[in-house]
Amino acid sequence: MEATYLVCYDIADNRRLQRICNFMKGMGLHLQYSVFLCRLTWRELGALKVTIEELIEPSEDDVRIYPLPSRSLVFALGRGPEGVEEGASLIEGAI
Repeated sequence: MEATYLVCYDIADNRRLQRICNFMKGMGLHLQYSVFLCRLTWRELGALKVTIEELIEPSEDDVRIYPLPSRSLVFALGRGPEGVEEGASLIEGAI
């Protein structure tokens, strides 16, 4: 069964940053500079974590993986709602 995850990273070295970004482009939707939305099975999530651990320098880099609830509420400000998953409640603009 798939679940939705938000993967965010802060990579200190440009070479590692490019490697992580290239890898993540194959795993999910590139929402912002260092933020990806991914629909993954438990096995795919495990593989993602193993690969990221191999690519980063733990003492310098920071990668966070946040599980998102299904049918979440999304506030979209700016360019638009790309990446909002089906079933999510979308609120555009400031309220």
